[in-house]
Amino acid sequence: MTDQDKTDQKPQTPQNQFAIQKLYIKDISFESPSTPNIFSFTSWQPKIELNLNSTNKVISEGVYEVILSVTATVTQEDKTAFLVEIQQAGVFQISGFNEQDTKYILGSQCMNILFPYAREVVSDLTSRGGFPPLLLSPVNFDAVYAQAVQQQQAAKDKPAPAKH
Repeated sequence: MTDQDKTDQKPQTPQNQFAIQKLYIKDISFESPSTPNIFSFTSWQPKIELNLNSTNKVISEGVYEVILSVTATVTQEDKTAFLVEIQQAGVFQISGFNEQDTKYILGSQCMNILFPYAREVVSDLTSRGGFPPLLLSPVNFDAVYAQAVQQQQAAKDKPAPAKH
């Protein structure tokens, strides 16, 4: 190979790229409206309502902000013991993938990265609030994503109501 042939060749760059650029807490809240009276219960058998939600937006070409929102409302005998809300976010570089794969990465893989951080914050906040740590169970975001895709497809396939 001549020197000219070497300069004509461009370095090979990977086509598909997925990288974490930044992980951070975007918003956080802990409320305990029934304290200190809530601590007088002799047995702690809370009712836990957990909501997870995700959003994403394009920051620039191939760069996305992804937000996992976790809201946990814990009640004891119909009194709110505490409410934890957190938005765990990240900036991810995703390029070279087709649209379907990019949606999967945003809706599943990014959530798998963000969730352990959110879970740790929820546990820490509840402990600091004077309660036993709220330990969130792992979530199968692949299954959650697949279910969301099926629901969107079912909504598209549903025939429009007939107009009279």
